Amino acid sequence: MISAALFKGSVQDKVFDKACGLGNIITSDLLYDELKEVINRTKFDRYFKAGDRRKFLARYKAETKFVVVTHRISKSIDPKDDMFLELALSGKAACIITNDPDLLILHPFENISIISPKEFLEKF
Repeated sequence: MISAALFKGSVQDKVFDKACGLGNIITSDLLYDELKEVINRTKFDRYFKAGDRRKFLARYKAETKFVVVTHRISKSIDPKDDMFLELALSGKAACIITNDPDLLILHPFENISIISPKEFLEKF
């Protein structure tokens, strides 16, 4: 999501637009809070004009469906990635779209496809 916010017209930006048109993008309070914290890091100041961060976060919040995470798992090599698996299971996701190799190697996970952004655009 950070790449989608930073680079208009990037693969990640196109994926976000496409996914918004195809169905529900699910998120959680934890994931939204992390996105908000990361996007507001000073290292990204040079990429954003005034108000762009706020606009992106508002769009993200409006375009996503917040899900209460009810599953707890420890399957990923990187424990921080488990929150994506937990969200996908709790929200009954059809797929997880990521470039993270630690998640991609789990494809499929509990009948949930884990695919790259490029693969998502090619399939949909």
